[in-house]
Amino acid sequence: MLLHSLLSNPKDAPLLADVSYLSGALLDVLQHETNANVIAVLNELLKTQDATATLHKWLPQLDGTQTEQLIRACSLFAQVFNIAEDAHHERRRLSHEQSGNNERQGSLRATVKALKPHLNTAQLQAALNQTQVSAVLTAHPTEVQRQTILGINRRIRTILDQRGHTLSRQDSEDLDWDIRATLLTLWQTNETRPFKISVEDEISNGLGYFNLSFLQALPKLYRNMQRTLQDAYPDIQLPNILQIGGWIGGDRDGNPNVSADTLRFAVRKQADVIFHYYRDELAGLYKELPLSERRIDVSPAVQALSERSPDTERARAEEPYRRAIATIVARIVASGRALGLTLGSRVGLLEPYENVEAFIADLQAIADSLEQHGSALLVHGRLQQLIRSASVFGFYLMPLDLRQHAAFHADTVADLFAHAGLEDFLSLNDAERSQVLLRELSNQRPLFNRFVTYSDMTQRELAIFQAAHDIKNQFGESAINQAIISNCETVSDMLCLALLLKESGLLSVDDAGKPSSRINIVPLFETIEALEDCIGVMDTLFSIDWYQALLASREHRQEIMLGYSDSNKDGGYVTSQWSLYQAEAQLVEVFAKHNVKMRLFHGRGGSVGRGGGPSFQAILAQPAGSVASQIRITEQGEVISAKYTDVANAERNLETLVAATLEASLLPHATEEPDTELMQALSDTAFAHYRKLITHQGFIDFFLQTTPIEAIASLNIGSRPASRKTLAKIQDLRAIPWVFSWTQTRLILPAWYGFGTAVASVCEQNPAALASLRHQAKHSAFIQAMLSNMEQVLAKTDLDIARSYIALSQDQEQAQAIFDLIEQEYHRSRQALADIIGSTELLKQNRSLARSLALRMPFLNALNWLQVRLLQDLKQAPQDAQLLAMVHSTINGIAQGLRNTG
Repeated sequence: MLLHSLLSNPKDAPLLADVSYLSGALLDVLQHETNANVIAVLNELLKTQDATATLHKWLPQLDGTQTEQLIRACSLFAQVFNIAEDAHHERRRLSHEQSGNNERQGSLRATVKALKPHLNTAQLQAALNQTQVSAVLTAHPTEVQRQTILGINRRIRTILDQRGHTLSRQDSEDLDWDIRATLLTLWQTNETRPFKISVEDEISNGLGYFNLSFLQALPKLYRNMQRTLQDAYPDIQLPNILQIGGWIGGDRDGNPNVSADTLRFAVRKQADVIFHYYRDELAGLYKELPLSERRIDVSPAVQALSERSPDTERARAEEPYRRAIATIVARIVASGRALGLTLGSRVGLLEPYENVEAFIADLQAIADSLEQHGSALLVHGRLQQLIRSASVFGFYLMPLDLRQHAAFHADTVADLFAHAGLEDFLSLNDAERSQVLLRELSNQRPLFNRFVTYSDMTQRELAIFQAAHDIKNQFGESAINQAIISNCETVSDMLCLALLLKESGLLSVDDAGKPSSRINIVPLFETIEALEDCIGVMDTLFSIDWYQALLASREHRQEIMLGYSDSNKDGGYVTSQWSLYQAEAQLVEVFAKHNVKMRLFHGRGGSVGRGGGPSFQAILAQPAGSVASQIRITEQGEVISAKYTDVANAERNLETLVAATLEASLLPHATEEPDTELMQALSDTAFAHYRKLITHQGFIDFFLQTTPIEAIASLNIGSRPASRKTLAKIQDLRAIPWVFSWTQTRLILPAWYGFGTAVASVCEQNPAALASLRHQAKHSAFIQAMLSNMEQVLAKTDLDIARSYIALSQDQEQAQAIFDLIEQEYHRSRQALADIIGSTELLKQNRSLARSLALRMPFLNALNWLQVRLLQDLKQAPQDAQLLAMVHSTINGIAQGLRNTG
């Protein structure tokens, strides 16, 4: 069997066992569910790496039903191999820890060990007090799998974990039955949604990860981080340095389905999750503390809570802690009810808590009493974790960001100006806009008049901010902290948002015109031009006295969001990476010049073409001073399910973010800075070559006709449209379907195109350039990360499969000519990478990914060949719903095989 040759390393024996077990069980199920021809194809695919020959032999013999069955079967094999690999990674991690090797890269223990020679307790405490790390969940539509399918996959993972234990014969037979029943369920369940997903669905899906992992993982991680820190620094105290944030329900950029009602719905749903968690955890604590007053004493605070208790059962008469907890339950349930939640309590209701701090104070009173009266061991479990949870999650679970395109803000301001008899705002240039905005921002008088009828858009925009105002008052000040400006390009873009905040009461002005804001104004610079111009924009903005006064109300901290996706679509991979790096490095200087604290928010996707790649290496590759103990990173789509589906995985991935942030902020910047002149030359050449391709007269037709973009646009994986206006213009196309489409055809062009030509051209002009690049590949974290991510993508690229998509073009000659350009650049890029890293073998230093790709490649390649055939048929019958559903199935399977989409 081919699998044995792929997994020849002895360390992979358990993985081989799991893969063989799942393959056998799946084949057994499919024997009864599919045709003999399908089984024959699958058996051949399990024995060969050459899916092309197998498919070409069998496809003419398969009818429509058999083809559909083969697609689903290949997709299922990719799924179960993913599950087996995830289980193996966790097994290897635990093995390392049990052997005493628990200082792996990315662990906090390794980071603390590195920090110890450089920082004393006071210095580290001061740094921790300034640290904020946030993983922000977005609804960007790149997760092709339904939550139902993910749930079934988790059941398969549980069965694999159980097989690792010593079992009786009966238990082993029961598991064999269970795995087949679960695989049958998977086979008989639709893998794609038959309906368009709504924002409300996205909100529910995102919140599902809290019950799956976050509510357990975060308090557990905090406890473990506290222990790790105190092992090296006994007196250290760990503040709330890590949180989960969200966009789902507050991100209306390009999504007309997000409204003020959506925002309110999202926050209520979030609150419902956390209040049920608090109630259930208190019920668990109640069971754990049946301590009798005959054997223990309690503090006056606990005694007071006990005496107010609605729990009057005779059995509780001597159990003060249980009575006190019943008081807390009655109050926390009442708090939820006051916020409009449906929440039950077996002990009745008391007055609601005024805020989460009052809730924490009662919990802390119980902890203090236990500590003071000989029961300290009972604190360091559920109670301690509940206190931490309350301080991290509050009454709102996670802070939601608002986001809107700058043009909508400007149009709203223009409407307010017009009805107030002021200037024609949109006709003004940036300097003029800034002048009139500052005039209004220094004035307490509002522009909005409730007796005037404004445009629907203006009413919707102002309603969002009013809803945010109400939510902060109801659920807590931190429930909404950020308002992000997409496509921010000018100073007036920032001031437009400030004015809308003022009109909504989120920004106030005192009698002297001094402003105070309750929300951070966050520019998102996302195109190459915007990244280049952002230095001047922020320098000008920080020079305005009014804005400096505003920052004083926000701890003198300015957050900047950087867009990886659109900058890549706009300028190609090399130029995007370099423009981001340059912008960060120069922003560090501008912020220092104006004595403003910086926090960067990295808008990364899952794929390399959208800024994806290992988080630890990505954070350490940032310019010196750019992390500064503060970082926010978007998590979306398949990345969320890959990182946060189970508690152990979530804990490890969140720990990595914290460890990388502390290392990048507190350790000497050991990595070499990239050669600016050399990188700029590479960027300029790569940009010109990339732009030449995507502005080619026939390129948009090539893209639309030879990729499954239209089928992707009709996938029910998100509530947002695939483009802002039309699919016929690249600039209007969202970055996610852009990258998604190239990934499906196995070209993955956005992550490498232009690199080969740039290296060849620069090295031809400068003979020393190659030696410099080789040196930086070993000593510059930025260059290392860029090349490593590109290497992974080049390994997933398959020109033979990509070439087959040319058959879909209406102009074969033109399509072939464009593909020839792409193919030439691919070979140049492969050669350039080999020249720099000194190896023609891709993934030589990444055995895990090499093994992963080889394992599922036959099924992945088969799905590509099937997709090409089905797309050809669909062009002849564009209204055939069954054909489209089969194409969607191939998209789903390929995405799983490559383990990323957009």
